[in-house]
Amino acid sequence: MNGCPWPDNGPDDSEGMSGSLRKVNQLRPGARRTGQDNIAAALGEEILSGVRKPGDRMPSDADMHSMFGVSRVVTREVIKTLAAKGLVASKMKVGTIVLDPTHWNWLDSDVLSWRANMGLDMDFLAHITDVRRAVEPTAAALAALYGSRADVARLREAVSAMSNAGNNRRQFAEADLRFHLAVSAASRNPFFQSFAAMIETALFALLSVNALTDNNRQQSEALAMHIAVADAIEARDPHMAAKAMLRAVDGGVSHARRRKVLAAKF
Repeated sequence: MNGCPWPDNGPDDSEGMSGSLRKVNQLRPGARRTGQDNIAAALGEEILSGVRKPGDRMPSDADMHSMFGVSRVVTREVIKTLAAKGLVASKMKVGTIVLDPTHWNWLDSDVLSWRANMGLDMDFLAHITDVRRAVEPTAAALAALYGSRADVARLREAVSAMSNAGNNRRQFAEADLRFHLAVSAASRNPFFQSFAAMIETALFALLSVNALTDNNRQQSEALAMHIAVADAIEARDPHMAAKAMLRAVDGGVSHARRRKVLAAKF
């Protein structure tokens, strides 16, 4: 450490992180979702994939009842959900139509989850990486300046879980995600924390793709990169923390590109 005192008690973000991590379960097999959620996901994926194009009319209540066997109350709630995410809009004497992608709320966790569930093509991967490169190094630098001992302990716990995951690739990915969320929480910037919560489903998909590949060397390299981030944050070195985080982000996406992972479902 560089001699800067660590606060013994900082703002406790564990509750927010726990709530954020619970959303990751949406991508896991056996996740509990209501029928309404499943219908919204099915229609959302059709819109995101281009099966339903901008300007297309969405199914009527009668059509949706025929397709899914649900009541008008449920179908209208589904449309409200899609509208809130910028995917559709209702117009007088026209009905509900699909909106242009410029209206879609890509920072919505459901939209990201649906898109990730469709598979990770290189364009989508590049877009995620651009945003992560812009945000996560700054979050790491702020974590080095404002984080607490408890924050460092959470980072070390996540690193330890990554190390102990062994051949359990999903466990490795979950610990990897906990690390990145812990860094965002340690930044003490509520915008970064909210941002991390919104992109976590896409991030978990990317981390899972890398973790599910049978490459112990790549896993060891990723572990070393994360340890470097934790070390720099504990040393209160914002410059090194930012550099180490950038290497961690770039390392993960480089591996995915090398493996030419174009689709993954979990």
